[in-house]
Amino acid sequence: MDLTLLRTFVTVHRAGSFTRAAALLGLSQPAVTSQIRSLERQLGRPLFLRRARGVVPTTIGDELAHRAAPHLDALVEITETGLDERTGVRTLHIAGPPEFTAARVLPALTPLVAQGLAVRSSLVGNAEEVLDGLAAGHHDLAVAVARPRGGLFTATPLCDEEHVLVAAPRWADRLSPDLLLCKGAVVLEQLPVVEVHESLPFVARYWAAVFDSEPPGTAAVIAPDLRAVRESAASGAGLAVLPRYLCEEELARGRLVALLEPAVPPLRTYFLVVRTGTLALPHLARAHERLLRAAGDW
Repeated sequence: MDLTLLRTFVTVHRAGSFTRAAALLGLSQPAVTSQIRSLERQLGRPLFLRRARGVVPTTIGDELAHRAAPHLDALVEITETGLDERTGVRTLHIAGPPEFTAARVLPALTPLVAQGLAVRSSLVGNAEEVLDGLAAGHHDLAVAVARPRGGLFTATPLCDEEHVLVAAPRWADRLSPDLLLCKGAVVLEQLPVVEVHESLPFVARYWAAVFDSEPPGTAAVIAPDLRAVRESAASGAGLAVLPRYLCEEELARGRLVALLEPAVPPLRTYFLVVRTGTLALPHLARAHERLLRAAGDW
């Protein structure tokens, strides 16, 4: 049996789509369709059922993928290890939220850079864009704020991010924590808000978790980067909800004040995501392991 056909089959099985598999393989969609049909003729069995939004494997397709995928991944590992030995340098393409990637991910990879790993980062704030880029093969590794579904990706929880409601001291001095706990949503509606988007994603999540209510209607300042939100809030533009890691220094220096310390703070989980099977690549496996180890201190 032609290994090229098996490779295409496994890619389609993981991607759930001829179109997405074609992008990963660098082939046209008709070429992928032709290869799958050829493999189905050889086996005398259908491997996929066509659907409006992709394909679903038959039981025969699932069985073949289960048996073939580990061996194909092992062959990729052998090939890529040989490439490592010849060139001495491999490049890791990684994508994730700008602030988290800058503050956490890139510094954690520094020891691997010292060992010869080249890193190219894409700072992407939209989770869907991050995963689309990973699916299309633009990235090797991605940090996402939601666990992706389907067999194309393998996701591992990386760390939890605590969200803190903060404001500059001049706003905090006007507010009583006891009053906020009792009438927080009502009181805070009178204050200006700084956010990353008009939909108020961070504030809305915090309001729902802590106050069980809707957030204020609009923001006074919109800045599509949490570092800009932090600086704007610290200058007194209004209250903001920030990841604790991103404002720890400002809290310690008194530039920002935590308005509340709820017993159960709102959290957001980051996931480390790869295309299924690619952890067979040594340079990717090393980066994956390094980030998971580093996250233990985050």
